[in-house]
Amino acid sequence: QVQLVESGGGLVQAGGSLRLSCAASGSIFRINTMGWYRQAPGKQRELVARITSSGNTNYADSVKGRFTISRDNAKNTVYLQMNSLKPEDTAVYYCNAVVYSSAYISGDVWGRGTQVTVSS
Repeated sequence: QVQLVESGGGLVQAGGSLRLSCAASGSIFRINTMGWYRQAPGKQRELVARITSSGNTNYADSVKGRFTISRDNAKNTVYLQMNSLKPEDTAVYYCNAVVYSSAYISGDVWGRGTQVTVSS
């Protein structure tokens, strides 16, 4: 089984920064796209940022210029550097990855999430 474990969440004041990490483990042949999603209270889960295996990135408009996604393929880890945080960034942040356990078997894997709280 493949697992994703997030870390780095916490409480920070508006304008502050946090760095989230997500490490994949288990039977991994390769990992394609990795991404971060978030779900705020009373809202649906939304894409925050995504990065391909070759380093191409996409960001939600709401975080462009403030957040940076990166990955370390050797460590099977994806990161999300969050700067200039706003109260509206408060949410549970989930790691997602398209993981291949073989050349032809893949799964859409999710972490359990890490809480990010931005106070005013």
